[in-house]
Amino acid sequence: MAIRSRRAAVVVDVGGVKIGGNHPIVVQSMTNTDTADVTATVDQTMALARAGSELVRVTVNTDHAAQAVPRIVEALDKSGARVPIIGDFHYNGHLLLKKYPECARALAKYRINPGNVDIGRKHDDNFRTMIEVAVENAKPVRIGVNWGSLDHALLARMMDANQASAQPKPPSEVFMEAMVASAVESAESAERYGLPHDRIVLSAKVSGVQDLISVYRSMAARCDYPLHLGLTEAGLGSKAIVGTTAALAILLQEGIGDTIRASLTPPPGGDRTEEVVVSQQILQALGLRTFSPEVTSCPGCGRTTSTFFQEMAERIQSYLREQMPVWRARYPGVEKLRVAVMGCVVNGPGESKHANIGISLPGTFEEPAAPVYVDGRLMTTLRGDAIVTEFIGILEEYVAHRYARRS
Repeated sequence: MAIRSRRAAVVVDVGGVKIGGNHPIVVQSMTNTDTADVTATVDQTMALARAGSELVRVTVNTDHAAQAVPRIVEALDKSGARVPIIGDFHYNGHLLLKKYPECARALAKYRINPGNVDIGRKHDDNFRTMIEVAVENAKPVRIGVNWGSLDHALLARMMDANQASAQPKPPSEVFMEAMVASAVESAESAERYGLPHDRIVLSAKVSGVQDLISVYRSMAARCDYPLHLGLTEAGLGSKAIVGTTAALAILLQEGIGDTIRASLTPPPGGDRTEEVVVSQQILQALGLRTFSPEVTSCPGCGRTTSTFFQEMAERIQSYLREQMPVWRARYPGVEKLRVAVMGCVVNGPGESKHANIGISLPGTFEEPAAPVYVDGRLMTTLRGDAIVTEFIGILEEYVAHRYARRS
């Protein structure tokens, strides 16, 4: 099934990264360091950028965090990691942006949650202040609604109106409608306060897959702003990855979404860059973008009682990821490379022939030989204890020859 044409969307420039229209869907992430710790935040931001995050968001919640932002951006620029930094504001953003103009200037975008800045209550002065700072500094804004911090005044009005109607809807449905209304109406308010139409990105994030799909379908039908997708508080491990993939894949397949994040909870001391890899893999699996070579490997069965092919597949995958920062600059198009590491004779040779380069390892009781196929043809057969090293050598030679820059 072909992916539908993406809807016409406004294009928002975030520090040189274009979001919306026909531009590639942007991968972003967020640090979990104390932003006031400049060194830790710079180190994690650089790791996220090296992994492929094209935008990185940092928490700006205290005076110390706001004071640290310009130093973080300066350190990143000096290191050559020119990834745009987004400031995540809640409750006191209006105070911090006014008090620390250097922070306001250094950030590439502001993220504002309308439910946490008094919008919809007696006044929306806090929201207006943040928008006016964005206008003054020519910064775009993501108006990000979360169901855990929805504008209570708006929700109460919509619930009351629903209860008074002849055919009341289920409260859950009204809640989802309130999320969309909060995002769209906040964007309209931002425009009234001077923020240009092409400096607004919207999001309305929930933690249920079907709810997320419903909310974004509705929001996409009501506006032409670029949309940021993400299953908020997705959780841990496989549950988080599966839920995020299920929700985002359906929306992206329908042409909804201009930038994405996988909001995974890492284990203690876990690798924060996993959320970048998951986002990339979602886009690559859908054929929307290509980030790194693909390794095809079989799941294993009774024919492959040895773990050798699994270990080799993991080693090859890790090797390719490690090489990509260098290869991406040196070998244009290498991200489209397809490698097969197969475990027995059943599908091994055939799958290897379909890849750019593939190896079919011997299964249980099979002849201890590993044929290597290059562009569909048998190139050589490897034997002995150095199969992995020899295959990597063949792979390196293939990449250098196939993807070398042509003068």
